[in-house]
Amino acid sequence: MKVRLLGDPILRKKAKPVTNFEQIKEIKEEMLKIMYLEDGVGLAAPQIGLSLRFFLMDYGEGPKVIVNPQIFEHSEDTEEGEEGCLSVPGIFADVRRYKWVKLRYQDENGSYHEELFEGYAARIIQHETDHLDGILFIDRLPSDVKKQLALELRKIMRKRLEETK
Repeated sequence: MKVRLLGDPILRKKAKPVTNFEQIKEIKEEMLKIMYLEDGVGLAAPQIGLSLRFFLMDYGEGPKVIVNPQIFEHSEDTEEGEEGCLSVPGIFADVRRYKWVKLRYQDENGSYHEELFEGYAARIIQHETDHLDGILFIDRLPSDVKKQLALELRKIMRKRLEETK
């Protein structure tokens, strides 16, 4: 199990809802190991090659499993903050996100929750939920910033192609 890089088609697919919660329990520990090893604060299933709607996150309060998330309310206010992504290594840029989000989701046992996330946690939720919809943080950058990053992004895609040979 390894992190899929920019250019991998699974990163651009809308992930399927989770119905088998045992599958999450089986791979959760391995995903956490990868996330911590790579210095990540979140890791979505598509990033390891699974088209399933769940992700793990840890913003300093211990690991949390978020399954079948739905942002059902958010602030009107937004703020910019630096983001990076394990699937787009070495690239960091400011992304505009909502200051808070209300999330409806299931945990790894299938129980339903509604929770308010603010600040950094809200940013992680939005970033990882985007992954489940086939959206990468670089898609949210202004075109002039994307142009500045174009060479580095091509290098990442080349690296991915070399790894798949």
